[in-house]
Amino acid sequence: MKRSDYRGVMAVADMARLKEAVLEILDDVAVELRFEIDAQGLTFFHGDLQTRVSLECQRCNKPFEYSIEQPFCYTPISEGQSVEELPEAYDPVELNEHGEINILELFEDELILSLPLVAMHDENDCSVTDDEMSFGEIEPETKQPNPFAVLKELKRNQE
Repeated sequence: MKRSDYRGVMAVADMARLKEAVLEILDDVAVELRFEIDAQGLTFFHGDLQTRVSLECQRCNKPFEYSIEQPFCYTPISEGQSVEELPEAYDPVELNEHGEINILELFEDELILSLPLVAMHDENDCSVTDDEMSFGEIEPETKQPNPFAVLKELKRNQE
């Protein structure tokens, strides 16, 4: 079983989609990558991505630092290969027409997917207080007459 391990740094200069998704990328991406063959003979690669970005808090609109530590585990598949046979631990990644994988694009996707859906400070760190987060009062619901009350009266009259 042949095994390869890589540790290094990816420059974020070519990660245009990640740049659009954040205010600023604060660090290059630290990558730890291991290629292995499992007991079934499947080739897979796994590892971790780490970086720091600056996001805009959706409560107070101020920037804050967000650390990304994203694990991944992929197995390459060819076009037409069945995905159902793969163990659940592996995410399939399709090889291109040259039998290669665009690692930069794959890792950029992982980083984008690891961003929070709604970026916010911790409540203790945010400059917006609980009092500032409430907007007015909800008025009590007015009682509407039951539209079936008429049918109820008709039924009583028929009896």
